[in-house]
Amino acid sequence: MANSRRVARVAALIKREVSQMLLSEIKDDRVGAGMASVTEVDVSGDLQHAKIFVSIYGNEEAKMETMAGLESSVNYVRRELGSRMQLRRTPTVKFIEDRSLERGDNMLNLLNKISQERKEKPETVE
Repeated sequence: MANSRRVARVAALIKREVSQMLLSEIKDDRVGAGMASVTEVDVSGDLQHAKIFVSIYGNEEAKMETMAGLESSVNYVRRELGSRMQLRRTPTVKFIEDRSLERGDNMLNLLNKISQERKEKPETVE
């Protein structure tokens, strides 16, 4: 079992390397340059598994296509990580769509709407 500092270091390194791959190295057309970005990497305590959270820009169809492209590039990404990182065993890689930015944006829109409604119709205190 690796210590938490090492797990965090490995996660940061994976995030940096995969971000670079997304920008210029993955040749799949479904993974358009700049359409997906790595938001977080969660590495298991034994360094055997890495969940790579990606935020994808675009409509639902574009998101589904990008995720399919990422799924098909898993072996390439793992092989590249293995050659770039000095680990005894390269972790298995799983891409997960991160919708937290989208949820945060929706939440801000709702709060702004509530704030606007309160300004237009102030409550009376009895």
